[in-house]
Amino acid sequence: MTPPPSPVRTSVVICAYTEDRWDDIRAAVESVRRQRRPAYELILMVDHNPDLHLRLKREYLDAVVMENAHERGLSGGRNTGTEVAGGDVVAFLDDDAVADPGWLEAFETGFADPAVAGVGGLTRPLWTAGGRPRWFPEEFDWTVGCTYRGMPVERAPIRNVMGGNAAFRREVVGEVGGFSTAIGRSVQGRRSRPLGCEETEFCIRLSQRRPGAVLLFEPGAAIGHKVSAERARFGYFRARCYAEGLSKALVTSSVGAGDGLSSERGYTFRTLPLGVLRGLGDAVRGDLAGLGRAGAIVIGLAWTTWGYLVGGVRIRRRS
Repeated sequence: MTPPPSPVRTSVVICAYTEDRWDDIRAAVESVRRQRRPAYELILMVDHNPDLHLRLKREYLDAVVMENAHERGLSGGRNTGTEVAGGDVVAFLDDDAVADPGWLEAFETGFADPAVAGVGGLTRPLWTAGGRPRWFPEEFDWTVGCTYRGMPVERAPIRNVMGGNAAFRREVVGEVGGFSTAIGRSVQGRRSRPLGCEETEFCIRLSQRRPGAVLLFEPGAAIGHKVSAERARFGYFRARCYAEGLSKALVTSSVGAGDGLSSERGYTFRTLPLGVLRGLGDAVRGDLAGLGRAGAIVIGLAWTTWGYLVGGVRIRRRS
């Protein structure tokens, strides 16, 4: 008789960088503590902030509280967290997010297949300023770190996960070189450009170096992600789209345009046109905000494309 598989031990890593998010960090920690499947350990990773590091050490005696030992930024924190983790799987949760009680249980179910190297979950926006702005299209929820229209709605293989709600086999992260500190935002204060894509580059590099490895979208691994009033404004939306284009240029320079833009092609030529038509249809049926959503899709695509072109020129000039 074949023995049942050993339980998956999951280390949860929450990366934090500012005391301004103290209440958010506490909510994230409490959501981990309320899991139906308890975490093997909780690691609070502090990004070059001694005061926050000391405060967290005093508050959470039962957690591993560490300072980022690498370059400033989210990638360095994730790499440090993975290096100190003792679990079989490392799960990442944003410091301004709260996990549903079945979050870790759903992740561990995904890893029952030995071919699965990483699992990404469903991230819902938690709007703090009275709900979703009527002009804000669901196709662009990625600008606020959330699952967006165009992603799978059921469990399915995907090219890359979203880093604020993801889990990877611990040995895989080190094997492929960890998260790149040359991509994404380096936290240098609130005014830093909202770059991203570090998890996209990592997942593509993982798939290139480990053919046959599966990355899985698991909607049961659900979290809510706080969206501040600032991030619900059109100015941030436009800036985030431009920064995404810059980041995508860095990704394609690292892993090639073929893999680096494979998902984006379908999103651009199928998901976004359907979104524009949906917005126009809503307007015809009396919801005039549909014009705003259709317009935001067109502007978002234009600014992302412009950022990608500018980023490509900058990279070529440096090379």
